Amino acid sequence: MNARVRRNVALVAAGIAIVMALAWLVTNQGPLAPAKVTVARVERGALVATTFGIGTVEARRAYALGPTAASRVLRVLVDQGDSVKAGQVVAELDPVDLDDRMASGALAVERAASAIQAAEAQLAEAQSRARVATASARRYGELRGQGFVSQEAVDTKMHEANAARAAAEAAAAQVAAARRDRERAQAEVAGTAKLRAQLRLASPVDGIVSARLVEPGTTIVAGQAVVQVIDPASLWVRARVDQGQSGGVRVGQPVEIVLRSDPKTVHRGDVQRVDWVSDAVTEERIVNVGFASRPEGVSVGELVEVTIRVAELADARSVPAAAVKRVDRQDGVWRVSGGRVAFQPVTVGTTTLDGRSQILAGLDDGEAVVVHSEQTLLPDTKIKVVPAIVRGGS
Repeated sequence: MNARVRRNVALVAAGIAIVMALAWLVTNQGPLAPAKVTVARVERGALVATTFGIGTVEARRAYALGPTAASRVLRVLVDQGDSVKAGQVVAELDPVDLDDRMASGALAVERAASAIQAAEAQLAEAQSRARVATASARRYGELRGQGFVSQEAVDTKMHEANAARAAAEAAAAQVAAARRDRERAQAEVAGTAKLRAQLRLASPVDGIVSARLVEPGTTIVAGQAVVQVIDPASLWVRARVDQGQSGGVRVGQPVEIVLRSDPKTVHRGDVQRVDWVSDAVTEERIVNVGFASRPEGVSVGELVEVTIRVAELADARSVPAAAVKRVDRQDGVWRVSGGRVAFQPVTVGTTTLDGRSQILAGLDDGEAVVVHSEQTLLPDTKIKVVPAIVRGGS
């Protein structure tokens, strides 16, 4: 009898244990189990809003030096990487017949000068004759009044005076024409000299030769570059920033610059220009960033990472960005209260690159919100706070 009682007691105990195990499984691992979540509290403190972009080092001022007319390259005096001074000749083009034209023009100027001298001598002679003829006509007029000469003689002298004055005016016109001929010859010489000067390609600035594009003997067309020169003081970064992150970018904001060739060094700079035109295909906007101090050894075309400080908030309320969810087209968080959750709509401000979202309205300091959950949450879902969510059995 005692054995039977003990057996029944054992069976009852086993049944109770099984029921308890099943209840534990249902309430902790089954559909009635609380959702495992990680939580964080609303914090107040300083936030630094930044925007990230990738770009290349470029020269803001670059100069392509080439001819204004088709030419043949005679000499190239510099090579890629050479330093040049403003006004230094970097290449020369074949002048063809320009030197001969300049010599011919100089002779034409000399000939015009000689023609001016001859015309001025003729003018002086004509003016002298005009003065003598005019004086003689005046005397004959006086003698006619005294009755010593005939009217015919007076008319003859007047005619001679008029002819002498006309000859003087013609000589003066010849002098003027000779001077205009000299001016024309001088202008032709000056024009030829300018054409000749254009065949000597000079650097407009103190800079660096970034490219040597042709070699001596090459025939090139008007506008084709022979040498490219950049102003190293004008190096900046042409960065591409996502349009969704570019709204707060302004000229003058501080920037941290990291070169691909030196990823351990952070260089300082600032935003110098924000392009008005965005790329509709890549959905990016161009932001031009200048160096506070040009890094040694930086190369044009080098890849660069930039981090722009678009805002600094001294006293901001924030939560981890992962805690902010969008439910029914509304931003909000799952607020924790009494072991359960409720969706709380919030107004989100700035989101930083280190994963913090500013909360403008909807939460108070110190409130707990869900950051990650192992399952989809619903209002009034029972939760269990854990240090981390383990997925995949790992």
